[in-house]
Amino acid sequence: MTKRSSRIVAFFLIVLIVGGIIGATTKNITQGINLGLDLRGGFEVLYEVKPAKKGDKITHDVLVSTVHALENRVNVLGVSEPNIQIEGKDRIRVQLAGVQDQSKAREILSTQAKLTFRDVNDNILLDGTDLKEGGAKQTFDEQGRPSVGLTLKSADKFRSVTEKILAMKPNNLMVIWLDFEEGKDSYKAEAGKPKPKYLSAATVNQVFNQADVSIVGSFTPEEAKGLANLLNAGALPVDLKEMYSTSVGAKFGETALQKTILAGAIGIGLIFLFMLVYYRLPGVVAVITLGMYLYITLLIFDWMHAVLTLPGIAALVLGVGIAVDANIITDERFKDELKIGKSVMAAYRAGNRHSFLTVLDAHVTTMLAAVVLFVCGTSAVKGFATSLMVSLIVGFATNVGVTRFLLGLLVKSRYFDKKIEYFGVKRKDIIPLSKGIEHAPTKFDRINFVKVGHAFLMFSIAVMIVGAIVLSLFKLNVGIDFASGTRMDITSSKPIVVSELNSDLNKLGVKTEDIVLTGTDNKSVAVRSKGVLSKDEIAKVKSEVKNKYGSEPNVSTVSPTIGKELARNAFIAVMIASVGIILYVSIRFRFTYAVSAVLALLHDAFFIITAFSILRLEVDLPFIAAVLTIVGYSINDSIVTFDRNRELYKKRKIRTEQDLEDIVNLSIRQTLGRSVNTVMTVLLPVIALLIFGSESLRSFSFALLIGLIVGTYSSVFVASQIWLLLEKRRLKKGKGKKEAEPKPELQV
Repeated sequence: MTKRSSRIVAFFLIVLIVGGIIGATTKNITQGINLGLDLRGGFEVLYEVKPAKKGDKITHDVLVSTVHALENRVNVLGVSEPNIQIEGKDRIRVQLAGVQDQSKAREILSTQAKLTFRDVNDNILLDGTDLKEGGAKQTFDEQGRPSVGLTLKSADKFRSVTEKILAMKPNNLMVIWLDFEEGKDSYKAEAGKPKPKYLSAATVNQVFNQADVSIVGSFTPEEAKGLANLLNAGALPVDLKEMYSTSVGAKFGETALQKTILAGAIGIGLIFLFMLVYYRLPGVVAVITLGMYLYITLLIFDWMHAVLTLPGIAALVLGVGIAVDANIITDERFKDELKIGKSVMAAYRAGNRHSFLTVLDAHVTTMLAAVVLFVCGTSAVKGFATSLMVSLIVGFATNVGVTRFLLGLLVKSRYFDKKIEYFGVKRKDIIPLSKGIEHAPTKFDRINFVKVGHAFLMFSIAVMIVGAIVLSLFKLNVGIDFASGTRMDITSSKPIVVSELNSDLNKLGVKTEDIVLTGTDNKSVAVRSKGVLSKDEIAKVKSEVKNKYGSEPNVSTVSPTIGKELARNAFIAVMIASVGIILYVSIRFRFTYAVSAVLALLHDAFFIITAFSILRLEVDLPFIAAVLTIVGYSINDSIVTFDRNRELYKKRKIRTEQDLEDIVNLSIRQTLGRSVNTVMTVLLPVIALLIFGSESLRSFSFALLIGLIVGTYSSVFVASQIWLLLEKRRLKKGKGKKEAEPKPELQV
């Protein structure tokens, strides 16, 4: 077998083996990945931990013991893989995906479960510490009524307590309380009520010598079992106050998962089709490696036992677009080298060598934004950031390693030396190497981007001034994530009449701020109210809405404190990401490049915010994730253009302002085609998410759509123009003049 055929055979063998492994194991991997509560249903709550008694302090040990107590309670619910984390000095976040009865779960989590035995004057006789560990169980009394049997630690102590109560005749009652509130609760106030707050008030007619006690009340068997489990789980050492909560019905989660997977499949399919049609053989290799990228990313999620959320799937789909960008940058450089007459082998090597740093820079800047998202974001945003970081790492590895290796096998086989068309290059476009042309002509050569760009820069400045006025007048349509309050997403099997729904909610005590139809068929709405509903009010609303409209609503609440913190953290995140990018680009390029790129991406972020203000679209946490993604991604196009700009700058003599203008024009002309292609491959999945994805990702997808288009525009007409202005200023000061380097080597 010749070397030519052996490399071709090796290529197909590798593809078949990898394809077989993927086909055989993908099902098990996807089944093993943990889905977040927004895909399985469930709820998340952020508690502020407060002292149970005056004088107590909340220490780390107290937080740890509270987490253990909550874990014991979650075990009672039978929830698999709960996520309970300490946040800061006095907060605990609980995420329970797949929980069936959310109202019951909230009750069990937040109830302190402090058991006390009291007399009619509310004096404590016994408490939960007198209960034997695991000493509660469901029982039935002599009449067959459900009850809770308790085993106490000391029979002697119980005997002395019954003696004391017996001496109080005719008020010889032992009142058993759960979570008695000092100063608020009393036996005398509750005794005449049909449903008193105490569990039981038993008459003591004799002294008991045993350690077994039975609580007989108006329990169902399930309630008696639940109370026994709660007592066995132990009392909480603190008080818990809800600061933020969100709950998702199982039906909502299932629908969101199906829609997002469909949208993702359509978006990825369109990317594959584009790569195959436009890049031919390199496109085939790109499709193969993108399939590997998806498989490896899901495999890593499985190994990490990470929780895949709805924004996480969006990041995974978006990651395909970012991963294919690396292929496009390399393939475009490959095509450029072929067009100036180089052989397939020489063009392949030059394309790989000169595109590596561009690909690296683009991924690092996006990674900076993803890291900031992870550090500063809440749980849903952290899920998006985690997925984005994994996608970036895997995408870079598959492009630099796998794509180049597989394409190298085909190129080094020499089978395609005379088949230039297989690489997406027409023979009529090839310039003989003997002419010494360093760059093939482009379809943009007649455009003076400096002249046109100056006008566009003025336009952008005018838009930003108008945008500032618009923002001051209309403000942002801030969601409850930042404004605090309650949001409900309601879906019905039939069209919803807004006025009727508003009346129903008002009857439940919900003061609606606005009700917005979110679906095209009038069967789904988003409701916002100013007040933060309590867990009891949420349970009541869920029950009533489900009975009338057929499905349990999603309910999210945010306290004013959390709303302010989220807004502050979002601002800090954008600033940190910008500073990080400035530092990186300053080190890799020069400060003028860094300032230009960051001003351009801040222009993009401001443009998105202004658009949301004008269109009155809701600004929520996914919106912030979208803005930060654009902060990272917008600079990719600038990096591609600036990489070429920098190499031209190194090569040429810089004596006049015209020299700088020539560099700007050439760098844009030579990179605009790949910039358009790269943004298009990311736009395809974003558009698919916008059209076919879950309603909860609409604002996220729309923000990305605007940001990607504006980001490409700003890279050409804002970033380069600002760089030109800064460099002209340096030139006037005598800092920008330079001679050409003797042996230039372009790297884009």
